Amino acid sequence: MKLQLNAEYLLSKPLTGDGVQKIKKYLAEETKEILVKGVPKDKLSESPRILDSKILDDSISVIIESGTYVRSHAVAIRLKNSLSMLLGKEFKVGIKKVVGKKYTLTLELEKIPKDPINIPFVNNISIQGNNAILTLDDLDEEFLTKNHVDRIINLFYDKVEAQFWGGKGEHWELISKSKEIEPLTTKDPTTELLALGWLKQGPSQGQWFYHAPIATLLRTMERIAVEEILKPLGFIEVIAPKLVPFEIWEKTGHLSGSEPEIYYVSPPISRDVSVWEEVIDLYKITKKAYVDKIRERMRDPIGGMTYAQCPPMYWAFDGKTIDDSEFPVLIYDKSGPSYRWEAGGRQGIERVNEFWRIEPVFIGYPEQLIELKEKMMERYAYVFDKIFEIEWRTAWVTPFYMAQSGQTGIEKETERIKGTVDYESWIPSRGTREESEWLEFQNLSIVGDKYTKAFSIKSSKNKELWSGCSGIGLQRWTVSFLAQKGLDSDKWPKEFKKYLGEFPRQIKFV
Repeated sequence: MKLQLNAEYLLSKPLTGDGVQKIKKYLAEETKEILVKGVPKDKLSESPRILDSKILDDSISVIIESGTYVRSHAVAIRLKNSLSMLLGKEFKVGIKKVVGKKYTLTLELEKIPKDPINIPFVNNISIQGNNAILTLDDLDEEFLTKNHVDRIINLFYDKVEAQFWGGKGEHWELISKSKEIEPLTTKDPTTELLALGWLKQGPSQGQWFYHAPIATLLRTMERIAVEEILKPLGFIEVIAPKLVPFEIWEKTGHLSGSEPEIYYVSPPISRDVSVWEEVIDLYKITKKAYVDKIRERMRDPIGGMTYAQCPPMYWAFDGKTIDDSEFPVLIYDKSGPSYRWEAGGRQGIERVNEFWRIEPVFIGYPEQLIELKEKMMERYAYVFDKIFEIEWRTAWVTPFYMAQSGQTGIEKETERIKGTVDYESWIPSRGTREESEWLEFQNLSIVGDKYTKAFSIKSSKNKELWSGCSGIGLQRWTVSFLAQKGLDSDKWPKEFKKYLGEFPRQIKFV
């Protein structure tokens, strides 16, 4: 990696002849400490260098070249600080502004991109042999200071790597399998529920109206999750907001890949009826919603509907120091639906735009969460084996927080501790257990300090805090059960029927 930055420092007033000579000498002979700071002792030969400098009346220009360890933009900001002290103390001259006139990033490639790559702020990307040359122009001080360049480098490599993954590029590795269960049906659950009249599609895309019998099944799943998993482990219920501002997603990283699936929310520009009079009158006359007129009266989006329930739950602890006696903090939310725009990916009631989940979130010390994870896996296994009596398996997959931000693979340092475990069920209507696609119906993740750092959540003992979550999809639990057990409740497992109680009657239509 070679990074070459042409940086310009604009001065508050012209330098005198003595000032010019002083700065020339400083740049040529007295910047070693700035250049080597942060470079490993055995890598000093790779320290940044000032290749050239030019001093005019009202500006100082330098060309800085660096490698991996201390990058040119970091050196440019260090130089600004040291030059400011020197110029101010001796010549009463300040630095008004720093500009990265041109920044050329030469990045080594292990794989040559198959297709062109575009990245914001990068004017040009060219491939020369085994190197990629990225060019950026006219960068302000904030851009140079706030790690934007480092993120561009990482993003470029991510985009190259993504071109060599098939499909979503998600990692999958089998962990365990339950015993094989002979299914009582091979029919598709959604098709059967529609035939019974228990479901009605709509009113919007990816939504369902659940009549009383199927609603009872969903609530039964919820009750089993709470009574058999969450309460025994000490989780307590909270109610989290379902409208999430962009500021929260900026911290969680969801805006690095989830944008195509978010339902965005724009508030009205005003509550004043006079602003809306035309829209109201048009409806009164035509009995139609004039979307173009409504759009004219909307503000920019402020955020979106819940994509995942955990971000607002972490936000609730933003900047808080939690007493040591509270760990692990165990909370869950089941207060409302989540929304994802699945477009053409919708399938039955298991893959929808509006879905119902319980989201447990846990915060604590690493050893506490490792122990909790094992206990949760034991409780899940009990439910799926002894209450549902279904066939299921677990797999290590791309962690949800990487998948939701557009990344692939698994955490390099997981060692099977941090990361995501997916639970998958066999859906006989899709084919044989060996060849068909199984349904991911449950996950369990430990995410390390990703969110505790993002939201500045601290322990009163100032020890490292981790967090995790476990999305419990009620529709997917229901499909996993019905796909193997069918709709004849007389044949359902006794332990399940203890929670089910009595089916409500279905409303008759003529």
